[in-house]
Amino acid sequence: MELEVKILDINIEKIRHIMNEAGAVLVKNELQENFIHDFPDRRLLKHNGYARIRFVKDQETGEEKVFMTTKKLISRDVYKKMDEHETLIENKEVGLGIFSALGLELLENVKKTRESYQYKNTLVEIDVNEKTYVPFPYLEVESPSEAELEEVVSLLGYTMDDTSALSIHEILRARGITPNSPEGL
Repeated sequence: MELEVKILDINIEKIRHIMNEAGAVLVKNELQENFIHDFPDRRLLKHNGYARIRFVKDQETGEEKVFMTTKKLISRDVYKKMDEHETLIENKEVGLGIFSALGLELLENVKKTRESYQYKNTLVEIDVNEKTYVPFPYLEVESPSEAELEEVVSLLGYTMDDTSALSIHEILRARGITPNSPEGL
């Protein structure tokens, strides 16, 4: 179970400075390619979930990894609570082949950079998507603890009122930006 909030329109250099000053550890600096899938009847999205293959390339070492993931929204009050299952797989083609064999369809392919800092048990992730997809940088703050999540949001110079539990697609729609993806993501 993960608790997650987003903080939009961030100053990336300011966030890096705060994280460094707080002693947070850079745990990821990667390029990601995300392949989002669902069944033709959109049964996963209808139940606030999806299946994903994520190809990751570490920008420091060049190491490549591929993850197969399912996610389902449990609740969305102040925080987004997700039930997530993830495993490392051999390669992207194997994962895409498994999804295809199960009858899943590719809904979207999203590329972004992600810089992740570990502070205590919380991840602070700076996401920069392709500008044609999400035209602004944002943070995802993920924690197993509500108290620690609120502590980190405050450390970053924000309040919980500055956060959102909406999906990036819902945020884009609220800003009048039409995401190039199916409803529900």
